[in-house]
Amino acid sequence: MAQAARALWPGGHALAWRLGGSPASRLPVQSRAGFAGAAGGPGPAAIARKGSRRLLGTAALALGGAVGLYYTARWHLRAQDLRAERSATQLSLSDRLQLTLYQYKTCPFCSKVRAFLDFHALPYQVVEVNPVRRAEIKFSSYRKVPILLAQEGESLQQLNDSSVIISALKTYLVSGQPLEVIITYYPSMKAVNDQGKEVTEFCNKYWLMLDEKEAQRMYGGKEARTEEMKWRQWADDWLVHLISPNVYRTPTEALASFDYIVREGKFGAVEGAVAKYVGAAAMYLISKRLKSRHHLQDDVREDLYEAADKWVAAVGKDRPFMGGQQPNLADLAVYGVLRVMEGLEAFDDLMRHTRIQPWYLRVEKAIAEAPQ
Repeated sequence: MAQAARALWPGGHALAWRLGGSPASRLPVQSRAGFAGAAGGPGPAAIARKGSRRLLGTAALALGGAVGLYYTARWHLRAQDLRAERSATQLSLSDRLQLTLYQYKTCPFCSKVRAFLDFHALPYQVVEVNPVRRAEIKFSSYRKVPILLAQEGESLQQLNDSSVIISALKTYLVSGQPLEVIITYYPSMKAVNDQGKEVTEFCNKYWLMLDEKEAQRMYGGKEARTEEMKWRQWADDWLVHLISPNVYRTPTEALASFDYIVREGKFGAVEGAVAKYVGAAAMYLISKRLKSRHHLQDDVREDLYEAADKWVAAVGKDRPFMGGQQPNLADLAVYGVLRVMEGLEAFDDLMRHTRIQPWYLRVEKAIAEAPQ
């Protein structure tokens, strides 16, 4: 039961011209006599010439403004067409995929994947896995969740690991490469962790496999790409490990957490009752070991608060999301991890004692408003 619990809560100039404001042209230099009469005042010919120039200047300005408005409108319409083309392309790509997500609803890694799929309006079916028997994923030698099965025409691909799933699908949506080719960019390998246990790791899992033009279109520069990767990894390597110690911090919180797990998970009646009480007791004790393993403070809430404020500082005050005007993969990852605590005391404390709530609500709204 403790094993199941750990699985559920793992640790210029051209523009001026188009707008009718062209740079001043070089006019031929004229003598003062051309502009003045014998007595120093303008003669009739000069007045006529001056009036003609004013009239021509006014006409040129009006023509320039009209041309500028025409080109500006045409540019905006073309930009709208390009956005529509990209949306249509992404829609056609997503229509080719039939996705099935095997998950535990309360798992932060699974929550990350759902946040990504929902924001990108990718339809998918959910199979809730029993965390004790795990019979739903008996077809797989990889025994963790999330697992995503992706049917693309006659090709059925299994994607493992939340970050690989997200990177592979985003690469697919941006580049249009076949998914069976994309997954070869993320090979698995065996490694031994700090506890001496053999684990499966995946290469390149925070990279999107894009060519130079695709990367430039998506990120605008290397700094944005590097920043996104850094904080996606931070969500996996640090933020996730703050969840269990906080939701199982006290016996009361542990019981409330397992009540939520049983309610949202796939348990039988007897199995659920045992899980609620035995699992809560076990995870209360295990959370103490996790606190030691990850070198957390005596009050683990402080680590959670510091992490949230560190994230908010990284996003900054000048943009609503780390991705700018829309959430990027780092925004969705951090949101997905934190979302699993909703309804629990730890989540309420987090919203109350840090500066993260406005950002969190913006991401929630962006996902809810994603076109279906």
